Amino acid sequence: MSDRKVETVRSASVGQVGRAESSVRGAKLLLDSSSRPHDDVFTNSEAFLAGVSSCGVTLIEMHAQETGVPLRRLAVTIEGIRPTTVPKYDSVTMTFEFEGVTRAQADALVETYRGR
Repeated sequence: MSDRKVETVRSASVGQVGRAESSVRGAKLLLDSSSRPHDDVFTNSEAFLAGVSSCGVTLIEMHAQETGVPLRRLAVTIEGIRPTTVPKYDSVTMTFEFEGVTRAQADALVETYRGR
Protein backbone atom coordinates (compact mmCIF):
# COMPACT_ATOMS: atom_id res chain seq x y z
CA MET A 1 0.00 0.00 0.00
CA SER A 2 1.30 3.45 -0.92
CA ASP A 3 1.99 6.11 1.69
CA ARG A 4 1.00 8.80 -0.81
CA LYS A 5 -2.39 10.37 -1.41
CA VAL A 6 -3.15 12.03 -4.71
CA GLU A 7 -5.69 14.85 -4.59
CA THR A 8 -6.76 16.40 -7.87
CA VAL A 9 -8.79 19.59 -8.24
CA ARG A 10 -9.80 20.92 -11.66
CA SER A 11 -10.27 24.66 -12.17
CA ALA A 12 -11.71 26.24 -15.30
CA SER A 13 -12.81 29.61 -16.58
CA VAL A 14 -16.51 30.41 -16.35
CA GLY A 15 -16.81 33.21 -18.90
CA GLN A 16 -16.17 35.99 -16.40
CA VAL A 17 -12.60 37.30 -16.30
CA GLY A 18 -11.17 36.94 -12.79
CA ARG A 19 -13.48 34.08 -11.75
CA ALA A 20 -12.92 30.33 -11.93
CA GLU A 21 -14.87 27.23 -10.96
CA SER A 22 -12.99 24.51 -9.13
CA SER A 23 -14.38 21.01 -8.82
CA VAL A 24 -13.51 17.84 -6.96
CA ARG A 25 -15.52 14.63 -6.39
CA GLY A 26 -18.66 16.32 -7.78
CA ALA A 27 -18.44 19.38 -5.51
CA LYS A 28 -17.99 22.80 -7.11
CA LEU A 29 -16.56 26.04 -5.77
CA LEU A 30 -16.42 29.45 -7.43
CA LEU A 31 -13.37 31.56 -6.65
CA ASP A 32 -12.45 35.11 -7.62
CA SER A 33 -9.03 36.52 -8.24
CA SER A 34 -7.75 38.35 -5.17
CA SER A 35 -7.26 41.39 -7.40
CA ARG A 36 -10.89 41.31 -8.66
CA PRO A 37 -13.08 40.27 -5.73
CA HIS A 38 -16.87 40.32 -5.76
CA ASP A 39 -19.08 40.06 -2.69
CA ASP A 40 -20.66 36.70 -3.55
CA VAL A 41 -17.65 34.30 -3.49
CA PHE A 42 -14.32 33.80 -1.76
CA THR A 43 -11.14 35.06 -3.38
CA ASN A 44 -8.27 32.66 -4.01
CA SER A 45 -6.41 34.11 -1.02
CA GLU A 46 -9.44 33.81 1.26
CA ALA A 47 -9.96 30.21 0.15
CA PHE A 48 -6.32 29.42 0.95
CA LEU A 49 -6.71 30.89 4.45
CA ALA A 50 -10.05 29.06 4.88
CA GLY A 51 -8.33 25.80 3.98
CA VAL A 52 -5.72 26.35 6.68
CA SER A 53 -8.18 27.41 9.38
CA SER A 54 -10.73 24.69 8.60
CA CYS A 55 -7.90 22.15 8.73
CA GLY A 56 -7.22 23.40 12.24
CA VAL A 57 -10.85 22.93 13.25
CA THR A 58 -11.29 19.45 11.78
CA LEU A 59 -7.91 18.08 12.84
CA ILE A 60 -8.29 19.29 16.43
CA GLU A 61 -11.92 18.10 16.70
CA MET A 62 -11.03 14.63 15.45
CA HIS A 63 -7.95 14.41 17.70
CA ALA A 64 -9.99 15.53 20.72
CA GLN A 65 -12.65 12.91 20.00
CA GLU A 66 -10.05 10.15 19.51
CA THR A 67 -8.24 11.01 22.76
CA GLY A 68 -11.30 11.65 24.95
CA VAL A 69 -10.84 15.41 25.35
CA PRO A 70 -14.30 16.93 26.04
CA LEU A 71 -14.18 19.60 23.33
CA ARG A 72 -17.69 20.99 22.72
CA ARG A 73 -16.91 23.65 20.13
CA LEU A 74 -13.96 25.19 18.33
CA ALA A 75 -13.68 28.30 16.17
CA VAL A 76 -10.52 29.42 14.41
CA THR A 77 -10.00 32.91 13.05
CA ILE A 78 -7.12 33.36 10.62
CA GLU A 79 -5.71 36.66 9.41
CA GLY A 80 -3.16 36.98 6.64
CA ILE A 81 -1.32 40.22 5.96
CA ARG A 82 0.25 40.71 2.55
CA PRO A 83 1.01 43.41 0.01
CA THR A 84 -1.88 44.07 -2.38
CA THR A 85 0.41 43.48 -5.36
CA VAL A 86 2.12 40.23 -4.29
CA PRO A 87 0.35 36.98 -3.27
CA LYS A 88 2.90 36.29 -0.52
CA TYR A 89 1.95 36.71 3.12
CA ASP A 90 4.11 38.80 5.42
CA SER A 91 2.39 37.22 8.41
CA VAL A 92 -0.44 34.85 9.26
CA THR A 93 -2.08 34.76 12.67
CA MET A 94 -4.50 32.11 13.91
CA THR A 95 -6.71 32.53 16.97
CA PHE A 96 -8.32 29.43 18.51
CA GLU A 97 -11.49 29.71 20.62
CA PHE A 98 -12.35 26.56 22.60
CA GLU A 99 -15.41 25.53 24.60
CA GLY A 100 -15.47 22.62 27.02
CA VAL A 101 -11.75 22.21 27.69
CA THR A 102 -9.26 23.56 30.19
CA ARG A 103 -6.52 25.98 29.16
CA ALA A 104 -3.96 23.18 29.42
CA GLN A 105 -6.08 20.92 27.18
CA ALA A 106 -6.56 23.75 24.66
CA ASP A 107 -2.80 24.42 24.60
CA ALA A 108 -2.10 20.73 24.04
CA LEU A 109 -4.65 20.57 21.20
CA VAL A 110 -3.05 23.56 19.47
CA GLU A 111 0.39 21.96 19.86
CA THR A 112 -0.96 18.79 18.23
CA TYR A 113 -2.15 20.90 15.28
CA ARG A 114 1.19 22.69 15.01
CA GLY A 115 3.01 19.37 15.02
CA ARG A 116 1.13 17.93 12.05
